[in-house]
This record gives sequence, structure tokens and C-alpha cells, in this order.
Amino acid sequence: MLSLRSFLAVLTVPLLLLCYAPGGLAQAPLHLARTTAGSMPAADFLEDATGRLEVGDLARPPLADAFRPVTGQDEINFGYSASVFWLRLKLAPENAAARHWLLEVGYPSLDRVDLFAPAGGGFVRQSAGDLAPFAERPFVHRNFIFPLDLAPGTEHTLYLRVASAGSLTVPLALWTPAALHAHDQRLYAAFALYYGMLLALGLYNLLLYLSLRDRTYLAYVAFVASMAVGQASLNGFGNQFAWPGWPAWGNIALPSGFAATGMFGALFTRLFLDTRRNTPRFDTLILALAAGFAGAALAPLLLPYRPTAIVTSLLGIFFSATAVACGLTCLRRGHPGARLFLAAWSLLLLGVGVLGLRNLGWLPTNTLTIYAMQIGSALEMLLLSFALADRIHALRQGREQARAEALSAKQAMVDTLQRSERSLESRVRQRTLELAAANEKLRRSETILRDLAHHDPLTGLANRALLDNRLQQAILRGQRKAQGFALLLVDLDGFKPVNDAHGHAVGDELLKGLAARLAGTVRGTDTVARIGGDEFVVLLEEGGGDDLLARAQGVGEKIVAALGQPLDIGPHVVTVGASVGIACWPGDGEDPQALLRAADRAMYAAKRAGRGRCRAASPPAAALPDAAEPRAKPA
Repeated sequence: MLSLRSFLAVLTVPLLLLCYAPGGLAQAPLHLARTTAGSMPAADFLEDATGRLEVGDLARPPLADAFRPVTGQDEINFGYSASVFWLRLKLAPENAAARHWLLEVGYPSLDRVDLFAPAGGGFVRQSAGDLAPFAERPFVHRNFIFPLDLAPGTEHTLYLRVASAGSLTVPLALWTPAALHAHDQRLYAAFALYYGMLLALGLYNLLLYLSLRDRTYLAYVAFVASMAVGQASLNGFGNQFAWPGWPAWGNIALPSGFAATGMFGALFTRLFLDTRRNTPRFDTLILALAAGFAGAALAPLLLPYRPTAIVTSLLGIFFSATAVACGLTCLRRGHPGARLFLAAWSLLLLGVGVLGLRNLGWLPTNTLTIYAMQIGSALEMLLLSFALADRIHALRQGREQARAEALSAKQAMVDTLQRSERSLESRVRQRTLELAAANEKLRRSETILRDLAHHDPLTGLANRALLDNRLQQAILRGQRKAQGFALLLVDLDGFKPVNDAHGHAVGDELLKGLAARLAGTVRGTDTVARIGGDEFVVLLEEGGGDDLLARAQGVGEKIVAALGQPLDIGPHVVTVGASVGIACWPGDGEDPQALLRAADRAMYAAKRAGRGRCRAASPPAAALPDAAEPRAKPA
């Protein structure tokens, strides 16, 4: 398969053959009169595919005879090429002509341009290009300007060496200093108007975004900013004013800026026309193009300049057709603002397409193609601003219509409510009596549910939720009174074999009986809770120091003895044991989780010691904290 470069070469060769006549006579010298200014000098060209030719070789055969004339007087465009091109210019100032002239190369994105003028039997070289800092140029100007000292009445032969990874467009013009100054005054006024328009529209739409928070306006602002970067690079103002000491960026600002313009233009199109809902197929294509533009904008950082510039140009041409087709589709479907969008976008994209074709060498280089994007974008900015203003108007109308519909719906709802109110008044009285009865039933149910929510449904003991609540209360009382409490974790020994041997029904009855025995071993003010299948917790309050631990151990031994007694369950006599772990607050833990973990460790220590035992988590607890100051009684 052909590579992209080969494919483009196949396409562009016939066009180049049409633009440049093969061989033939050399161009006649341009006669410079006093009034000559802005003329394009006649030029012959020679392609140097290796880039190794020197200027001294060009004046001697056979290279001198290999030059071919450039046909036409309004363009020199070699498209995208890796070759170096030499231009031979012949100038013949008349006797009355000025001596000092300026040769302008009006395409600021060329990588390197070298002018060789004869002097003293040799050549004097002047160099410029966007790969070099702006300060190194021989003449301060947005374009490449080379001062010439041409003696009147003498024919001069100049050589221009041009090399660039981008489009090899070489617009030439000869000026006197005064004529160039006058020309720049008029041209800069137009540029000032253009960039001022970009700035004004960008700031205006940024304010609209900050006010409305509509991403469409933000995409438009980014689109304008990217357009300004690309245009500033294309016109040479970026290298002169924005980044004069940053040639690395100046070299890629043109393709990257226009690629970013295409990306944000695609996003703006997607948001403005709501293609995701209105034209899903176009939406997918536009997203793909936006991704392609994004890749092209970043590609110069990693890839060679030429293929990324070609891809950017091709994407611009393809997106031009896509956006216009999408606008036509939305227009047929009655999308508000599609008509103005289509008119505005078509003008810009027409300029983008013309510029892309000019960069590829498929269209001639002239004033129209050079400034096609500026002309198209200026018209597009104005029309698109009307489209965005129309969008605001449409949104305002939509809000007013929605508000009117909301008011109508509200009034209808009020009427309905009034009718319902009259019908409900009679039902309210009837429902009042029913609600009173239901409330009484709910109060009884609430009492039952509250009891169920805090007690184990099988044993009737406190559950984990109630235990946690009482632990928190015990800690608060302990902090206030400087009084400790003990927590006993009871785990049954041998319960699982009973459950496996006799079934869950017997196991449940065993748990009920053991729970009753366990509750009988402590005071009524203590809390007994079931927290797991065969795990129980006893909370002993009102104690402190060694007396608390001693009392807890005594209760633990009592529990071990009580739970170790046989229990009759129907025809079965069942015997299990218990292991008890003791933890005291605050010595073994200052919060419920810490206390439970300490008691759990002590319980497992009792099991390891032989089961049927009682073990404490630690020696007697440390001194309790000082009693809290009594709180003032609220007024």
C-alpha cells in the first residue's frame, strides 16, 4: 500500500506540473523603476532533493541550466516537500531607480530562508526562519524581509534557498522602504480590526459563560483563542510579539493552533446543535474528528512536523464538509439557530478548506487564499455572535414559556386542590375517629416493637443494641462518679455438640433455660444480654477498684457453677459448661469495643486453661479518674 507521503505525491505532481512549466527559457529580469513597489520578481526554481547544493554551484552548468521558470506572477507554492528549493531572481534596476530595496517573503511559517546576494566576487548571505529567534532576523518585520543594495543600471542575480517541514509557500514582493511602510499601515489596520474583533468576541462570550454557565460559550471562547494563536502564527505576529524568543513553539504554533481550533470548533458544533440528541451519527463522527484534531495538536511534540501538518490540513477539509452537512440536517429538523450557524460556519469552513487546499498546493497562492481564513473567520464570528445571541433569546423565550406553563399548571393544581378540599372535609371527620383508634393501636405496637428492638427474641434478654446503649450510659456514669464497672463475656462450652446431636429445637430450649439461670445469678439492676449464638454478656455496675474485680470474679464463678448444672429438656438431660472472661472499666478499656475485646481475650484464656473457668483480662484496674465537677442545674 502507498504511504501517506506517496499518496500525496501522486495527487500533487499533476497539479505542480500545471503550476510550473517544465524546462524552457529562464525568466527575464524584472526591471525596477523608481515607482516599482510590491511587485513579484520573476523567478526560476531548482529542486534540491538532497539539500546539499551550495550557492556557488548554482551559477555554473549544468545546474545553471537546470533552473525552470515559475509560471504565473502571483504564486510560488511547492506544497509539502522534504526537498530544498532554490529560487533565482534576476533584477535590473533602471538608472533612475532607488538603490535600497526590501525583498519580502510573505509566509512567516517557513523554517529557514537564506538569501544570497553577489558581493565582491562571492555571495553575502542573510538568513531568517521560524526556527531561529526573532531577534536574529535581518529586518524587524512579521514576514521575512531582506534588505537589498542594488546598484542602478546593473543586472543582479539573487538566490533564495527555502526549506521547511510545512507548506513551501514562498510569496515574494519587492518594496522600497517607504512603500512597504505605507503598505503595512493599511494592512495592519485591517489586522488590528480582525484581532480586536477576536478579543472582543472572546471576552464577550466568556462573560456570557460566567453568567449562564453554558459550556457552549466556553467552547466558543476556546475556539476563538485557538484561532487567534493559529492566525497569529500564520500572519507572523506571534513570532514578532507573543513568543519572539521561543522558536520551538513558534515552529509548531501554526499546525497546533489550527488543530486546537478544529477540536474546539468540533466541540462547539456538537454543543450548539446538540448533535448527541438530534443527529447521533454525526455526533459520533464529530467526536472522532475532535479526537483527531486533539491528536494533531499534540503530535508535533512527538512526531515530525510535516505529517502532522498534512493531517491537520486534511482534517480541516473533511471537518468543513461534516459541519456543513450536520448544519443542513439540523436545519431540516427545525433546530433553532441552525440557519445562522450554517451560514456562519460555512463561511469559516470555506476559508479553512481554501487554506488547507492552498497548504497542500492544490490551490494557487494569492491574496484570497492567503487571507481566506481571516476573511471567513471574521464573517463567521459576526454571524455566529448573532446565532449565540439568538440562542440566548430562544432560551429566554423557553424559560418564559416554561414559566407560563408552570403558572397554568399551578392554577390547575389549585383548582383541583380546592375541589379535593371540599370532598376531603367530610372524609376528614370520618378519618379522625379511625386515626384515633389507629394511633392507639400504633402506640401499643410501638411499645412491642421497642421491646423487640432491644431484646433477643429467643431468650428475652437484652440484645446487642440495648447492651451498647447501657455500656455508653455506664461509661458516662463512671466518668461522672469516678466509679468503675465490670463486663463479663460468657461463652458456652459444648453447646454445638448438643445442637448437632439433638437438633436446633432442643438447642433453642437449652438457650432459653440457660438464659433464665444466667439472669438469676445477678441483680435486677445488672444487664444480661445475648450477643451471639451461645455468647452472653453481663454488665455489673456500681463498683470500683479491687472490690469490683473481686465481685466480678465471684459472679463469674457463680455463673460457671449455675450453667454447668444439668438441664431437663423434654426426654433429654443436657449438660454444658461455660467459660467467662472479665474486663473492668477503665483499666481494660475506655470504650465498649475495647472492653468487649478485652473480655473476649480473657474468655479465650479461660477456654485455653481448660474451659469451665473464669479469667480476668488484667490485674486489678488502675486508679479511676477524678470525679467530674457537678454540672450546674439548668435554669
